[in-house]
Amino acid sequence: MLEYIIQGRVMMIPLMICSVLAIGVVFDRAWAFWKHSRLDTRSLRARLMELLQQGNVQEAGLLCANTPGPVSAVLLAGVKSYGKHKPLSRRPESLTAVMKEAMRDYTAHAMSAVEKRFPVLQTVGNAAPLLGMTGTVVGMITAFAGMAESGVSNEAVSAGISEALITTAAGLIIALIAVVPLNYFTAVADKIELEIEESSAELLEFVATRIETEAA
Repeated sequence: MLEYIIQGRVMMIPLMICSVLAIGVVFDRAWAFWKHSRLDTRSLRARLMELLQQGNVQEAGLLCANTPGPVSAVLLAGVKSYGKHKPLSRRPESLTAVMKEAMRDYTAHAMSAVEKRFPVLQTVGNAAPLLGMTGTVVGMITAFAGMAESGVSNEAVSAGISEALITTAAGLIIALIAVVPLNYFTAVADKIELEIEESSAELLEFVATRIETEAA
């Protein structure tokens, strides 16, 4: 491996930096999504509705606050808004509108945390092949320069072509290391966002139904 890096010469330095960044981000996001997959959000939602049904708004907020993850964070924003504005409004549409706005605003923060460092993988996926192609051009220039100085020399030509092929291959491999996990992480992030939307809708429906029942 070290021999190939040396043969790739100067263009292997930015490529190696890209590979380290990509691998670090992949492990970071894989760990974060694995922890999220172990959370039982269905049980959280069921328990939350049970507490709100009993009128334990403060305990419902503590439940969300003590549960990690973006879903519980968005629900916490909704519960806080519910506890703050419920005494001020008996109209279900007014209260749910305020809660919806609060949860929508916090969803942007939650998804920002979920998609943290995605731009690094996007940048590496785009830049690595370009760096590899640059190495290809540099290698071919080296080969032709060697031919111009000493005529057709197998050693000069093979050295230049070797440099070109190594950087090209390295760029493509590093791009794959970044792009394939990024596509998977993006799909997982979309599922989390959908889960947030479903949880928010369930909370809003519960609040609207409860207020209407109390008014009746």
